[in-house]
Amino acid sequence: MFRPDFISETRIEQGLAITSKKRLLEALARLLASGPPSMNPDTVFERLLERERLGSTGLGHGIALPHARIKDVSEAIGALVSTTAGVDYDAIDGEPVDLAFAMLVPEKATEEHLQLLAQLAGLFSDPLMRKRLREAESAAAILRVFAEL
Repeated sequence: MFRPDFISETRIEQGLAITSKKRLLEALARLLASGPPSMNPDTVFERLLERERLGSTGLGHGIALPHARIKDVSEAIGALVSTTAGVDYDAIDGEPVDLAFAMLVPEKATEEHLQLLAQLAGLFSDPLMRKRLREAESAAAILRVFAEL
């Protein structure tokens, strides 16, 4: 479903003890900035934060899908973080977020951006998919969940 390099083990972290939306976005920015291409994590964080100011990307059911366009990427890249406890994220259902999938797309990638967001939102709306991601015991197991789509 996704390009093999869209998300990798190095851009997945599980069981983080994060207690705020800001810290969650910082963790995601750090993972996304680890590239390729290598980017400044502060710049990535600011872009994600700018998007959040337009409206929360909390989808509900404990899932957030922060995303941004950025000039330093030529193809969309993703990162996933799970937290030990839910974070107040201003999600649409008011529930705390414990799984956040962030995505960066090229500045000009309007159609690709929308298609990927729709695909991801559809995946995360599936209760079985959310359960499998939460139960995955490693980054490799999470990648297997995505690969089985």
